[in-house]
Amino acid sequence: LKPCRLDRARVSTAAPRHPSGAPPSESGTMPEGPFPARAPSPWAELNKVTEVCGHDAIFKEGVTTEHPLELGAEVSSGDLSTAPAEVDLLIVGAGLSGAVLAERCSKELGMSSLVIDKRDHIGGNCFDYVDEHGIRASKYGAHLFHTNFERVWQYITQFSEWMPYDHRVRGRVPDKDGAEKVVPIPPVQATVNALFAENITSDAEMQAWYDKQRVPAPTGEATNGEEAALSRVGPLLYEKIFKHYTKKQWDKYPAELDASVLMRLPCRTSTDERYFGDQWQALPTRGYTRIFENMLLRDPKITVRVNCDFFKEREGGRLPKYSMLVYTGPIDSYFAQVGMPKLEYRSLHFEEKYVEEPDQGFFQEAMVVNYPSPDVPFTRIVEYKHMGNQTDAVKRGEVKGSLIAKETSSDVGEPYYPVPNKQNQDLYEKYRLLAEAESEVCFVGRLASYKYFNMDQAILNALEIYDSLKETGKLQPKRRPEDFGPGDGPK
Repeated sequence: LKPCRLDRARVSTAAPRHPSGAPPSESGTMPEGPFPARAPSPWAELNKVTEVCGHDAIFKEGVTTEHPLELGAEVSSGDLSTAPAEVDLLIVGAGLSGAVLAERCSKELGMSSLVIDKRDHIGGNCFDYVDEHGIRASKYGAHLFHTNFERVWQYITQFSEWMPYDHRVRGRVPDKDGAEKVVPIPPVQATVNALFAENITSDAEMQAWYDKQRVPAPTGEATNGEEAALSRVGPLLYEKIFKHYTKKQWDKYPAELDASVLMRLPCRTSTDERYFGDQWQALPTRGYTRIFENMLLRDPKITVRVNCDFFKEREGGRLPKYSMLVYTGPIDSYFAQVGMPKLEYRSLHFEEKYVEEPDQGFFQEAMVVNYPSPDVPFTRIVEYKHMGNQTDAVKRGEVKGSLIAKETSSDVGEPYYPVPNKQNQDLYEKYRLLAEAESEVCFVGRLASYKYFNMDQAILNALEIYDSLKETGKLQPKRRPEDFGPGDGPK
């Protein structure tokens, strides 16, 4: 395989366009090409993915389409009468957790699975596609794969080719005088220098700045998110970047959230602008959907039905016989008949817009630009055209327009993020006890575990549940969801 092509952004004198349509600010310059896929040295060298790697069996078989594969009428029908009458595993949900278990159980143990999903596609929230203009986009928001788990990296590269990618984020933030600046997020030396007219040039100077800014919690230990944030980053960064962004994410100010939510705020003293610090960071060369196509659609022991609602099929008595049920949906939905309160989630709303021939071919400076100020209702804008795994047409410069997606957090819609507070956690524990009593059901994944898993955490969790099957004969978790550590959560 050839090494990755490292795109270099060229700088022009054109000013960036503001999403509101207002005159462009004086901060930054618009690139003529995509935001560079790789971080500058020495930070890029920390990524162990150095060239295109991995195996895409479908591509190797001669399938060159860049669109998701057509699933076919039978798979898309949702009709279980044409599915096997008996399977080893009935898997509810065609996302990462369900796909990993179906693939492992078939490949190593010869077990049969029926994977059903109420949506019209496979891949869960990872699903991406190519729009009518030829731009690869994600239906449920940008996904960035990163992991420190070598086992996960070795596993996932069996189902796709991957290209190295160092994700970096920009934010539009007013400086101390109110002038809008485009700065790295999370904050680094350049962020503080641009917003507060500092001249920090070393890790030691940045650490000293933090030490001067930080406000210890009144009781010595932070009791809420605001106290945690002030003890981590101090009032200046808290007010400019974190306070109102948190409100837009959770519809709660940091003072209303548990301290743990803000205790993870990154405090970088270096010039490392990478959003993640993991050892392996990459994008699937032909999109995330291809991973699931290779896992699920080439195996005769795995049957897939989309547009298939588990609860409706169960009520109608149309489910096949199965030895074990793998459930990856919301745990409170499974036990709805019990009458307990529903768990609280945050959702995301995506307002997509195709921009005809923006200046220099791009709408904004980077793939992700955050808007932490309270005067803008959305949290961020994603411009997919910047992604390194774009289609050949985009890379050749044939697509003149650009697709953007404004993200707004909401309490209405598809569940994305569990709301971290004691009330929800106590309620989940009640659901967890009910789940443990279901001996023939394995509850797996972020919705069934009421835990935000990063992609690699979801994969590792499913692999360990598979390990349990081999070791004990039962599909069951090896550790509690919280033992995986925090996920990225809303970004």
